Amino acid sequence: MKVLILGIGNVLWADEGFGVRCVESMADRYALPDTVKLMDGGTQGLYLLPFLEEADALLVFDAIDYGLPAGTLRLIRDDQVPAFMGAKKMSLHQTGFQDVIATATLMGHCPPRMVLIGCQPVELEDYGGGLRPAVAARIPEALQIAVGVLREWGIDAVAGRSTATDLADASIRQSAYEDGRPTESEACRIGDARFLPQAV
Repeated sequence: MKVLILGIGNVLWADEGFGVRCVESMADRYALPDTVKLMDGGTQGLYLLPFLEEADALLVFDAIDYGLPAGTLRLIRDDQVPAFMGAKKMSLHQTGFQDVIATATLMGHCPPRMVLIGCQPVELEDYGGGLRPAVAARIPEALQIAVGVLREWGIDAVAGRSTATDLADASIRQSAYEDGRPTESEACRIGDARFLPQAV
């Protein structure tokens, strides 16, 4: 069985990066068989369609506004996944991913097994910001849930590392990105120089 593990979201907007950081962490902590593909889906929308078409099962990490306390994790399965991806849109990437699932379904290529592991965000309006502690702290638990789902699908994830070529460049991985961020006062005054030009 071919499994696609997809992290979607925008790492430039604080907790919007939850899904992407989950797949990065999974690659760093678990050795997965060649039948499992780890991918940073970012905000690519319909560009992700070919990857869904190749998968027998899909596991998605994302920040989802469930209207629950910040940091709450929820596991959504199969037919319920599209409904939750668009129940309360936080950004354009959710609409895009709904379109991906709908298009794959119309074409008869939607994975028959789908799981969404979503985390209620704390902050989304901090451009250049990293994950808030309440959300970052849930990554290990989200990965454990994912490992349990994979086990249900007959796939063992063991401690180790995975070679994943479809993750973000090392320069914007979580530690490099967050550790290199300017202080809050500097970021508010002149922006993050890595992404915005300095004010003249």
